[in-house]
Amino acid sequence: MASLKSLVKDTAVYGVSSIVGRLLNWLLVPIYTYTFTATGEYGIVTNLYSYVAVALILLTYGMETGFFRFTNHERWSRPGQVYTTTLITVGATSLLFMAVMCLLSPSVARWLDYGDHPEYIWMMAIAAGADAFTSIPFAYLRYKKRPYRFAAVKLIGIGLNIGLNLFFIKVCPWLWGVTPHIGYIFLANLICSLATVIMLVPELRAERYSFNGRLLREMLSYSLPLLVLGLAGIMNQTIDKILLPVLEPDRAQAMSDLGVYGACYKVAVIMVMFLQAFRFAYEPFVFSKHREGGMTMEQKLNDYSRVMTWFVALGFLIFLAVMVFLPVLRYFISPAYFEGLKVVPVIMLAELFFGIFFNLSIWYKLTDRTAWGSYFSIGGLAITVALNVILVPRMGYMGCAWAAIACYGAMMVASYVIGQSKFPVPYRLGRLAVYAVAALGLYGLGELVATPNDFVNMGIGTLFIIAYIALVWRLELRGVNLRSLLRK
Repeated sequence: MASLKSLVKDTAVYGVSSIVGRLLNWLLVPIYTYTFTATGEYGIVTNLYSYVAVALILLTYGMETGFFRFTNHERWSRPGQVYTTTLITVGATSLLFMAVMCLLSPSVARWLDYGDHPEYIWMMAIAAGADAFTSIPFAYLRYKKRPYRFAAVKLIGIGLNIGLNLFFIKVCPWLWGVTPHIGYIFLANLICSLATVIMLVPELRAERYSFNGRLLREMLSYSLPLLVLGLAGIMNQTIDKILLPVLEPDRAQAMSDLGVYGACYKVAVIMVMFLQAFRFAYEPFVFSKHREGGMTMEQKLNDYSRVMTWFVALGFLIFLAVMVFLPVLRYFISPAYFEGLKVVPVIMLAELFFGIFFNLSIWYKLTDRTAWGSYFSIGGLAITVALNVILVPRMGYMGCAWAAIACYGAMMVASYVIGQSKFPVPYRLGRLAVYAVAALGLYGLGELVATPNDFVNMGIGTLFIIAYIALVWRLELRGVNLRSLLRK
């Protein structure tokens, strides 16, 4: 029970930093969309950040999870050596990447059809390399259970990024009459990434440096399948934003559609915030609990099941709340982008399916069968690519959204079915189904009884949210003392 309380506490702290950080970054979206009303300009931002997301996975190549695994591994009794070996390795590959991309930036810019702006490429390459490197000291903070230090560095970096964006996009045009340009977005990101490296200097000096080649070989053997998993996973999230400009014949129209799709995708960021906060706390919780004595395996499995139940219950609550208050939330983007809001419910469900898949992934991570994660993600990627190729020419960006939900749904089901035969966790499928049916049913009912008045619709929807919360309370917390629960 104590470890579950620790998970809740750490999730809350990581969640605050993640939610506040994402929320603050989210507040940049209206600045971008109201400033760059030509949706194609925001399409460029969406496209390049998709490539950066892929680069970050390549540059960390599963070493974050490998670090957690080997600091808790019974064969390695020197966590400091695990940390410094990981840090040296990821740092060396990140520096190599930055040097190569800076040299090749003109060629890469031409290949991506941004030939007039090679500076976009080298700025984003340096930022990606710095972010990949700092992922290891951030993992070290999580291992040391220092969520407050983690949150402080994250939030300071995010605050700096927001301040620089406001300065470049709003203050500079006001003071000197310069035209706002999307290149300033990439410059702000670069400065913020380098500043984060400086802020993490205490963590970079926290351990005596020691490199162990044998340890690295074992870590790579464990982590490289996770690279395939992570690469396939991030491609599942970003390949639509990479393929859309390719699959639509008109380049200008494609970038405009991508801008609309990317902006409306941001409306679903609340679900992504929840997932990120959970993931930061869940991975170290799972590995430490697996090693923990004083508990039977049955007790540990029951704890994993309880976590899944609460995750699904809260995930569907977030889905329902966003859909009820979408008439207000939509104004975080410019009306020029409103046509894409129909993707929001589909994307939110897709992200929830991905969160459930991540929750299920404990069976292959704890049994060192990480190759299975690669199989699931590669299969999901095949579904994503095939459906994008089939649907995008016919449905535009809605094809991207439906491909995402099909991909994550298939990965979720496959991981559950195979995992139950190899590491059975007694998930409460009936209870999970109740929450899914209740949330989706209330959302559908809200659509059926919708009126032309948004405020009336939100009032009705609020009653639906209360009904859903009452259902969760009755099934999970009946008989629990509320004051004692909040104190815990």
